[in-house]
Amino acid sequence: MTIETDVSFRYDRERTVGGFNDRKDRAHTGAAADVGVMPKNGTKKVSTAYRVIYAVVHFLYPKTAARGIENLPDTPVVYVGNHAQTNGPLVAEFYMPRPRKTWCIGEMMDKNTVAEYAFRDFWSFKPRWQHWFWKIVARLITPLAVCLFNNAECIGVYHDARVMNTFRETIATLEEGKDVVIFPEENVKNNHIVYHFQDGFVSLAKLYKRRTGRDLPFVPMYVCPALKSVYFGKPVYADIKAPADAERARVCDVLSRAITEMAEALPEHTVVPYRNIGRRHYPKNTSGSGKIE
Repeated sequence: MTIETDVSFRYDRERTVGGFNDRKDRAHTGAAADVGVMPKNGTKKVSTAYRVIYAVVHFLYPKTAARGIENLPDTPVVYVGNHAQTNGPLVAEFYMPRPRKTWCIGEMMDKNTVAEYAFRDFWSFKPRWQHWFWKIVARLITPLAVCLFNNAECIGVYHDARVMNTFRETIATLEEGKDVVIFPEENVKNNHIVYHFQDGFVSLAKLYKRRTGRDLPFVPMYVCPALKSVYFGKPVYADIKAPADAERARVCDVLSRAITEMAEALPEHTVVPYRNIGRRHYPKNTSGSGKIE
């Protein structure tokens, strides 16, 4: 049974309000109970600490213009964008044109896994002699990360059995009329604008079609801090009747090329890459320039 078929089957069989199916699911998400509690009425209770942090960061982060809104269909969409380190999630939180939720790696929502994941993903590429310092930083940011990501409009993303919760909550969000934002890059070189995309999100198309009878639009999104803008391209659709593996690869290729072409068509600027490298290595948007490590 393919991953896509397995997810579809389990979603239809197990879908429940709130996304929890058993005690095991609840135990895995226990860290979220510290902040951002979900009351019985389904309305998320946001902590005061988060409200304060949100206000301060929103005030300090540069105002970002949303461009290409005319490309968005009237139905809910999945935005697929470049991470641009912290810039992508911040733009998603503050400056998206419509209500949305954002995919967030589950390890950054659990106090037991934040430090290890943060060091590995953000700072393990720093010089080895600095690793002791960045490991301390990773531990220090743990309470902040748990507070932020459990209170923000996030959907936890997992790479184990809990992925069923990810898919259920995502489809439920789309059915509510909200958009979903995904940053699928991983630490594998692609080109000077985006890194390679993980392709699991494309399976949402079949689930959404089964639930609603409609095709799911994947909208390419380019986050450009240098120009203080976020750009949206024309939607891309998956062919759910095509072989699953090949179609996931095709959709990711079309989306990554669309983002690259949007970036290259803009005035010359510095691109913020996925990987946390030294600023002197940041590439320019002109084709093939700069250095991606």
